[in-house]
Amino acid sequence: MNSVLLLIILTGYLAVLFFIAHWAEKKGNSKWTNNPYVYTLSLAVYCTAWTYYGSIGVAAESGLGYLPIYLGPIIVAPSWILILKKIIRISRVNKISSIADFISLRYGNSRFLGAIVTIISLTGILPYIALQLKAISETFHIVTKTNTSSFIFNDTTTYVAIALALFSSYYGTRYVDASEKRKGIVTAVAMESVLKLIFFVIIGIYVTYFVFDGFDDIYQKASVLENFNQKNTLGGLPQAINWFLLCVLSMFAIFLLPRQFQVSVIENNRENHINTAVWLFPLYLLIFNLFVYPIAWGGNVLFDGQTVNSDTYSLLIPQFFNNKILTVIVFLGGFSAAISMIVVSSIGLSTMLTNNVLIPYNLLGQLKGDEQTISSRKIVNSRKFGIFSLIILSYFIYRFFGLDYSLVSIGLVAFVIIAQLAPAFFGALFWRRGSRLGAIYSILVGFIICIYTLLIPYSIGISNQESSFISKGFMDIALLKPFQLFGLDYLQPVPHALFWSLLFNSFTYFAVSVSFKGNYRERNYAEMFVDINKYITNHENAFIWKGTAYRNDIEKVLIRFLGEDRTRRAMNIFNVKYNVDKNQELADARLIKFSENLLTGHIGTASARILISSVVKEEKITLPEVLKILEESKENIIINKKLTETSNELKEISAKLQNANSALIKKDQQKDEFLDTVTHELRTPITAIRAASEILHDDDEIPEELKKQFLQNIISESDRLNRLIDKILDLEKFETGKQTLHLAKNNLVEIVEKAIEPLQQLIKNKKITVHIESKNKVNAYFDEDRIFQVVTNLLSNAIKFCPETGGLITIQISEKEDFVITSVHDNGKGIPTSDFEVIFDKFYQSTNQNIKKPVGSGLGLAICKQIIEHHKGKIWVQPSIKGACVTFTLPKNKNIENE
Repeated sequence: MNSVLLLIILTGYLAVLFFIAHWAEKKGNSKWTNNPYVYTLSLAVYCTAWTYYGSIGVAAESGLGYLPIYLGPIIVAPSWILILKKIIRISRVNKISSIADFISLRYGNSRFLGAIVTIISLTGILPYIALQLKAISETFHIVTKTNTSSFIFNDTTTYVAIALALFSSYYGTRYVDASEKRKGIVTAVAMESVLKLIFFVIIGIYVTYFVFDGFDDIYQKASVLENFNQKNTLGGLPQAINWFLLCVLSMFAIFLLPRQFQVSVIENNRENHINTAVWLFPLYLLIFNLFVYPIAWGGNVLFDGQTVNSDTYSLLIPQFFNNKILTVIVFLGGFSAAISMIVVSSIGLSTMLTNNVLIPYNLLGQLKGDEQTISSRKIVNSRKFGIFSLIILSYFIYRFFGLDYSLVSIGLVAFVIIAQLAPAFFGALFWRRGSRLGAIYSILVGFIICIYTLLIPYSIGISNQESSFISKGFMDIALLKPFQLFGLDYLQPVPHALFWSLLFNSFTYFAVSVSFKGNYRERNYAEMFVDINKYITNHENAFIWKGTAYRNDIEKVLIRFLGEDRTRRAMNIFNVKYNVDKNQELADARLIKFSENLLTGHIGTASARILISSVVKEEKITLPEVLKILEESKENIIINKKLTETSNELKEISAKLQNANSALIKKDQQKDEFLDTVTHELRTPITAIRAASEILHDDDEIPEELKKQFLQNIISESDRLNRLIDKILDLEKFETGKQTLHLAKNNLVEIVEKAIEPLQQLIKNKKITVHIESKNKVNAYFDEDRIFQVVTNLLSNAIKFCPETGGLITIQISEKEDFVITSVHDNGKGIPTSDFEVIFDKFYQSTNQNIKKPVGSGLGLAICKQIIEHHKGKIWVQPSIKGACVTFTLPKNKNIENE
């Protein structure tokens, strides 16, 4: 492909990334940028050009040897629920902005330790960034079929490096507080993770199913190649140990690599995003590695006997078949893998360099001066310059040091160097006795072993047998051979270096830590790190400090970095949180810690401590005092927790009392309404009887026919009054528990048929069809008279609300294991859903009625409910497409007592 055209495509691709980053920054906390999937995909920055190209090279040369680097993170991912969440909590409450800050804070805000961690990280990562640039350069020339130019400005990678440096320095330093979230960068990296996975899967499918005829075809053709069986065997115990150590190495890397710490800890918005990451990230790695093996051995088959770089098979295969589009797609995927690593690593390294080297060892004198000679803008600019310089420095390493080793080789060297932080890092999380001296000496000892067993041999030439240092050992001492140290000769160079460096590293850490006690600040932070869940809500309370400090002096320091408005808001938050009088002059330990946290994101933990210490007068505290204060702090936290729990319990009780009071008021209102309704219902027939009686009494000349009509009215109203009184008495008996049930086993179908008989005339008058769906005999345990009353009431209601024509009442009786279900369903206007519960209240009549109010007391369904519930059954309105359906249950066996 033409170089100019590919450069135009690259420019467009970078422009899209700039747009995505810009859009994400503007969106802020949008669900499109702040969600568990974006967070998880940003973790895939772990998959660099090493994954995209180098894994294929390893698979082509040594079979399955590429797997341990991905098995480690997959195996350790479930532990994120505990370990990573703990790291995130510690970092959040302490405003930590890098792994150097994390380690130095735990060991007493040690400036020297922070600088060591930074130097170790720079040593391991800068060559690795250079390798990413080398991968971009080499693959660019493969796609364009051009040769690398010796002149810098003819090298495409020069302009790529500058573009990445500008992009990273702009979007990576939008805030002076380095602990702030970089949503633009994270979203862009997540998008790149999606693209590189899609592009890699596309080339995998192409090679597997278009170039070859599936996995079996590749295997069959590859199996006849020379050394196939030797390369694709898992080996014996030595190989298993090599694999185990490489898995351990990758487990450490997923926590300790600056880019992984940046995206997994610093850029984490919510802890619960980890719940998605623990399954989605391993799935991502599994999908990515699905086609590594077929591409590698497909390339071996196609290029058998040719001298080609197996790392670039994913590009060479589509190019071999003149598929230019697919070649460019693969190149863009590899480009994405490389630049995401470069961008995130440079941001993390720049923050570490600024906060742990530049400020504490250069600018701190200006910070402590009386005049403001350093501003927030200067800190931001120093970070921008740091990011830009690191990428350009990596570019010059690539240009002038060659880096003839493969991507995987340099990547593994970087992993081993970073792994030297592991004992101090994990000791910070789980071991209280770990000390600053132990951390410093262990990292230095481990790094020296790395230099001896890995860096020096690699700089000499790993296969240079002419070197007596490699072949015979230091001073010709066989036990000091760098690749066979102390006679250990069955490990590969990288696992060998990891084993010895971590062995000496860990031993030094534990030995020094138990031999030399740390100071009070180390022990203080040890407690807060190890027991972060206890102290997270009252973090400042657990900080131990004794001395003299004035609020005004501390506020002046804060104003220089945060500005007056932000400082004032921060102090107000502190005063409200701890109920402190704003006019109080003396500062306590809580304000010291609170102020250090505010500065930490700006200038790092060590510098924040030194700066605050410059305006306060601290007194020494003995270790027994520390332990005593910590115990008191724990007790206070426990007491506060109990008080909080008690307060919550009291709130719950208060809420229950309020609900009970509301219920009583409602009951009282219902009682009044009941009495009013009863009075009204009784008065209606009484008034009708009185009116008819007065007419008969006062008028002697009433025709005989009219007299009979009035007398009939008196009789019917009397009956109505009698029925109403009976229902009220029934309801009162049920509600007070005075009603006695005469229980026996009866056939419910017969009761239903008996209830229909006296209603036959009404049914005929409205031309209603009644249908019973049941067996001939369904036995249940109930009081015959009372259930007859229930069925009659339900049938009467159904008849009342059936339409004038085409009325249909369906009665269903079915048996379950312990009870019988009866439903009375009509095809009338139905009951509104809102009435389903209240329809069983006393004197309630549905609002979904005809214009003419139906005749009835409104007590029928209330009595039905009481009767059914006294039978230990249930009654309810069932949703129905057409009409109303009332359902009740009765027990099949004798499981209730007479009441």
